[in-house]
Amino acid sequence: MSTDIQQTRVALGARMRELRTESGLSGRALAALLGWPQSKVSKLETGRQSPSTADAVAWASAVGRPDAAAELVGRIRTLETQYRSWRRQLAGGARSVQEAHDAQGKKTSYRQSFDPTLIPGLLQTPEYARAVLTRYTRIHPSIRDVEAAVVARVGRQTVLADRARSFHFLVWEGALVSRFCPPAVLADQLLGLIPLLARANVRLGIVPFEADLLVPVGVGFSIHDGTLVITESWHAEMWLDDPADVAVHIRAWDALAESALYGPAAHRVIARACRALRGDR
Repeated sequence: MSTDIQQTRVALGARMRELRTESGLSGRALAALLGWPQSKVSKLETGRQSPSTADAVAWASAVGRPDAAAELVGRIRTLETQYRSWRRQLAGGARSVQEAHDAQGKKTSYRQSFDPTLIPGLLQTPEYARAVLTRYTRIHPSIRDVEAAVVARVGRQTVLADRARSFHFLVWEGALVSRFCPPAVLADQLLGLIPLLARANVRLGIVPFEADLLVPVGVGFSIHDGTLVITESWHAEMWLDDPADVAVHIRAWDALAESALYGPAAHRVIARACRALRGDR
């Protein structure tokens, strides 16, 4: 778990402890009042366990501060918004993850995304998406609904046709040559990018290998209307809406965008990847 997420959980626990001590209740007395093991009260107060919404409401009522329930629930929602473990998300299937992103996509008017190793999900062909999601089963073997997830991912792409929305994609050249799918699938995926270079509401930039980078390539992320960042690691996905966190990603985005090529120059980089691919076949 990231340090920021742990700090948020610890701060929530400290606030719950503060409410308890202000009420004059001991941890043992509060546990008895709620019908909980005393260890649960201890874990919640020290940030070793995250409370549910029901826990927070019950806690506020038990300490005589029902007015504090809204505050505690708000802090819980912030914690859940920030940190979404893949283990917990994928318990509902990979399709449900795609559906969550689809719901967010329909709320977003302007999306910026950077991808260092993959073609962005909104631009993937079905065959390429299938290859990506199948590879993820190696580290997340609980995934059992690859085909349903492919359909859901491709279905998300309908937002691209909405001219009221705009999209700015940045892709590191490494994503154009990463070999985790058959050459024919990658070739079709690359060819599918070319028409996007002329789309009115879609801007596609390629950061070439030879670019003078202002910042390290780093990990992929997307920015939604300048107020929400979605990024991920092997074990979790983070939805960050703290202004300071968003600002860091906007600065990274701006630096990467300065190194990107567009239009005919981007077309030439894609064509270079296609030529290299044909030479290997």
